[in-house]
Amino acid sequence: MRYNVLIVDDEETLANMTAEYFNVFGVITITVNSKEACLNFLGNNQADLILLDINLIESNGFDLCRIIRKDYDTPIFFISARVSTNDMLIALNIGGDDYITKPYELSVLLAKVKARLKRDENKKENKQTVKDIRLDFSKMKAYYQDNNLNLKAKEFKLLSFLITNKNKVVTKEEILENVWEDTYITDGALNVQISRLREKLAGVDYIKTVWGKGYIFEVES
Repeated sequence: MRYNVLIVDDEETLANMTAEYFNVFGVITITVNSKEACLNFLGNNQADLILLDINLIESNGFDLCRIIRKDYDTPIFFISARVSTNDMLIALNIGGDDYITKPYELSVLLAKVKARLKRDENKKENKQTVKDIRLDFSKMKAYYQDNNLNLKAKEFKLLSFLITNKNKVVTKEEILENVWEDTYITDGALNVQISRLREKLAGVDYIKTVWGKGYIFEVES
């Protein structure tokens, strides 16, 4: 199951109160009180953000953060009554994204969490991954197996259109209208761009010609 926020805190009264407050405002939140419970949760569920206390039952948040960072890039906000600069620096240097001191105002904490969730959601909307191809629309870059394909603007737009319509035959007219925004471009110009994309995607046969109709970006569902 997917949650917006996972709270890891052995102060169960405060953790439950925070979770209840967040849930009222539509931020789906769950709590655990130990390192073991946290790792078990992450092994079976997803969280968009973790609120992590430093002092935990039989462990501490610093050690847990280091463990989490080995497998997850989930944003981590430390929440702690410890206010020393040294603690803050350690938290941020080992992978924490923010440090919030207790006692905290629920409304302020919620605002910080929602702002981060919104920012991350916007980033996700600007990216798309299909199989081993990743598109970054904000930078107009495409990657195959994490290698930059170094596409030109038209090539990126063409690949994006084909991927957006994956497993669907798109006609030459549809491609010209949506990629070139001009239906009078010659078939030769389109064929050249298709050939270049295929060359840059050497080793995979995603872009297929459907004779007499157009092209299809075909991947297994």
